[in-house]
Amino acid sequence: MLNKLRIITALALTITVAGCGSQPTSNDTSEKAETKEASTANKNILVFGDSLTAGYGLDDASESYPSVLQTKIDSAKLPYTIINGGLSGETSAGGKSRIDWLLKQHIDIFVLELGANDGLRGIPVKETEQNLQTIIDHVKAKYPNAKLVMLGMQVPPNMGADYVSDFKDIFPKLAAKNNMTLVPFLLQGVGGVRALNQKDGIHPTAEGAKILANNVWQELKGLL
Repeated sequence: MLNKLRIITALALTITVAGCGSQPTSNDTSEKAETKEASTANKNILVFGDSLTAGYGLDDASESYPSVLQTKIDSAKLPYTIINGGLSGETSAGGKSRIDWLLKQHIDIFVLELGANDGLRGIPVKETEQNLQTIIDHVKAKYPNAKLVMLGMQVPPNMGADYVSDFKDIFPKLAAKNNMTLVPFLLQGVGGVRALNQKDGIHPTAEGAKILANNVWQELKGLL
């Protein structure tokens, strides 16, 4: 009788332990739900570019056009965080070498602003185009569902009519090829306007950066 009682007790204990292991508590369920909700709610926008994106010459980094875009996003109560991937002096070749490091963090929207320094240095248009395509390919390979945005650039007329035209064509061409949303010219309304540029005549002032942000926002907001 004693042995029988021991067996029944052992069985009851085994069933109880097994039941505890297979049935999640309400806390476990809610924590998993919260984690899943957080992972789907927080989204990143990588703005990848040169000194224009980095906010070169501005008194405060919050005055750069990506920071102004973040303010617009926050005001609209949209769940996106902008990652400023700008680096002053960056060329398309430099961007090609740097992109994989920035792609270590999850990207939902990729905004590409590169090529201006190539144009000012007279780098062959074909080379710039190939470098930009390589950057885009890396993004698409790592995050195939990411939405892509191309910011168009132009060079001064003193670079020669053919070069100016061919350079300008890079951006809509790549945008069409890669199904990217195109901002035709990032510096629209700012380029060549002395009051909206710093003393170098190249980099926008804080007021100019706001216009750049508006140029991007007109196309970006539809993707959010």
